Amino acid sequence: MAEHGSTGTHSHGFEEHAKTYDGFIKGSIAGTIFCLYVMVALVAFAFIAAGTNLLVGFGGLIIGTLALIIDLRVGGSWKLSVGWLVIYGLLTTVMLA
Repeated sequence: MAEHGSTGTHSHGFEEHAKTYDGFIKGSIAGTIFCLYVMVALVAFAFIAAGTNLLVGFGGLIIGTLALIIDLRVGGSWKLSVGWLVIYGLLTTVMLA
């Protein structure tokens, strides 16, 4: 039989595979958090009084996007993004009442 130069290990591309998998997981989490920001912004646009709905909707969405970018650059702990999402959701809820 022909030898293919294998030394018995099957980890030829494992490091690249692990990096790709980690990138996919980080991207999926960031995409999910961003979708939640968009959902809260849509609630703000639709149900908050006409004078402040654009400020709250776009302001929260922009700050949330910046928080996501910071969390992605820092290493993916997601504390800043999720924390701002909770604050943004609560702010929107209070303004609805």
